[in-house]
Amino acid sequence: MGGTPTTAKYTIYANIEIDGVVDKPDVIGAIFGQTEGLLGEDLDLRELQKSGRIGRIQVDMESKSGKSFGEVMIPSSLDRVETAIIAATIETIDKVGPCSARVEIKKIEDVREEKRRKIIDRARDILVHWETEGAFEIKELSEEIMKSVRVHAIGKYGPDNLPCGPDIDKSDTIIVTEGRADVVNMLRHGYKNVIGMDGASVPDTIKDLSKKKTVIAFVDGDRGGELILRELFQVADIDYVARAPPGKEVEDLTGKEIAKYLHAKIPAEQYLLMMGEKKRERAPEVEVHTKQPKVEERVISLPEPQTTEVVTPEKPEKPAPQIEIPEADLERLQSLVKELHGSLEGILTDENWEVKQKVAVRELAELLQNSEIKYFAVIFDGVITQRLLDISNSRGVSYLVGARIGNIAKRPQNIKIMVFDDLIK
Repeated sequence: MGGTPTTAKYTIYANIEIDGVVDKPDVIGAIFGQTEGLLGEDLDLRELQKSGRIGRIQVDMESKSGKSFGEVMIPSSLDRVETAIIAATIETIDKVGPCSARVEIKKIEDVREEKRRKIIDRARDILVHWETEGAFEIKELSEEIMKSVRVHAIGKYGPDNLPCGPDIDKSDTIIVTEGRADVVNMLRHGYKNVIGMDGASVPDTIKDLSKKKTVIAFVDGDRGGELILRELFQVADIDYVARAPPGKEVEDLTGKEIAKYLHAKIPAEQYLLMMGEKKRERAPEVEVHTKQPKVEERVISLPEPQTTEVVTPEKPEKPAPQIEIPEADLERLQSLVKELHGSLEGILTDENWEVKQKVAVRELAELLQNSEIKYFAVIFDGVITQRLLDISNSRGVSYLVGARIGNIAKRPQNIKIMVFDDLIK
């Protein structure tokens, strides 16, 4: 069913053990049947195969003493995070036909990295046995071989054995990327103070390093990059955020692009304010080292952030809840707030609290300002700022409900301001 993706990036390898004698089609049927509907249409295995983003699932089986054992291989052209989600979903399979089953992910192989390794090895062989100089232009080939020599400097760091460059310990500033392939690419271009998380979860090694180093989080320009940043901010002390452009991964950037997007980094507080979140406080018992943002070797100069760029969210007293609506409407409002909590999204409603528009928090102000519709309430998972309050008031909004309230200097009388904590008990 389906075919191998045009450009498979990864291959998922899983071991399966079944308490009974079954055939390969039984296993494949169980994979599709038991994962159907778990993750919605976007990550449904059948739909992913139809679009070529998941390749043909291969199963090698053998039976012994009334049990079946085997290996499942699934090619994927999804990004790193989505591939990890598919792998985790496969592990939920607990039956094949009437028989109990256990599935365990053995590894996820980076197909492209393996191909690159073979190309580099073959290029070395060609150069070693090349007897006739000047037969053809070797400038580009020699540059690639020199890059591969730099890649040999990749090491492992901490109890999590994270892939890293050689300058992690001696550099005051480190660049944290998503995985090994990103580290490899950064090393090719001379960035030696780089370390990869090597997975979708933030390892303890990164958490510990963030307490004593200046940390630049450099992630892919996709949804997976956003999710990783959210987790990083929850568990680690991040100082700056740099991102690849939309749709591109750090592992695919050129040296010039890496320099460009690192130079365009923004302070963590500014990024969090844009996303409507608040920076995690550092535990008071941790010794705070003075951090100066400097990147070793050929890393671009990273200037001190301008004071005007860093916006620190204020923490004024919460306004007293101004709930002057019937009990039934209050219950509806509380329900909407619970749905939005943690989503970074906003909704606009009519007088009956019916949702008329849904939007990402970062697009809320622009949508509200340009809309010709008069909305009754604006409810969003973000910070109520003076600008958004002024826009809402000018558009005739009656209720402005946010996760938190920022530094408000002027409060109009004809708009009620509420925060999530007043509604979620």
